[in-house]
Amino acid sequence: MWAQTKIELANSGRGTYDITSSINEQVAKSGIECGLAHLFIHHTSASLIICENADPAVRSDLEAYMLRAVPDGDPLFAHTQEGPDDMPAHIRSILTQTALTIPVTRSSLALGTWQGIYLWEHRHGPHSRYVTVTVQGQ
Repeated sequence: MWAQTKIELANSGRGTYDITSSINEQVAKSGIECGLAHLFIHHTSASLIICENADPAVRSDLEAYMLRAVPDGDPLFAHTQEGPDDMPAHIRSILTQTALTIPVTRSSLALGTWQGIYLWEHRHGPHSRYVTVTVQGQ
């Protein structure tokens, strides 16, 4: 048995956005009690991460790290048509994840106590992002 849906997630620009409840809602709607949830983001300048959900400093520290590792406007980058944050956004997406697979138990995501699912927007401007959620199991 399987179910698949594509959800739209709007954001206000660079940062992390907790999407755990939106994904859990899709898992519950699937009617699948035991299986796997696969998430795929349809973009090259945003990513999906599983991260600590208790202390927001963890996510701001991740952002600070990425700013140092892949700075906006680095003269190294030739791909600049869409602005100084575009190529860094592509690199950030490649360094993180565009897909996640999470166990489903009792029609809910089987995440750890301190885990949440986040959309990590790597561009400065607001965007609507699309994530396909596929739930498989019984």
